[in-house]
Amino acid sequence: MKAGAGAPVTGVIMAISMTQAAVDHVARYLEQRGHGEGIRLGVRTSGCSGMAYVLEFVDSGEPEDEVFEFGGVKVMIDPKSLTYLDGTELDFVREGLNEGFKFNNPNVRSECGCGESFNI
Repeated sequence: MKAGAGAPVTGVIMAISMTQAAVDHVARYLEQRGHGEGIRLGVRTSGCSGMAYVLEFVDSGEPEDEVFEFGGVKVMIDPKSLTYLDGTELDFVREGLNEGFKFNNPNVRSECGCGESFNI
């Protein structure tokens, strides 16, 4: 569900999604933090496979951001990153004692052994 009014990157509407677990986790964290508008999701060149995800809490978006909203949680993505993230589902998982965000990205062709980077 896209809330932003920006033009699609390639003439096709691009989108991401969040599971309810991810929405709940971000909403709780923003409430504990006491301020913030949402999270920024992006990619950067890094690692042994070429690209890595960037996820950070933000207090305000940038004018060029594409903004998606899920249950009151805003996800801001710069247009360049959206090309690599189109169709991605952001999940929050707990596995034993570990917990964290999981990126279900249909564009990924391969990942490095350590799980820190990927290739499109």
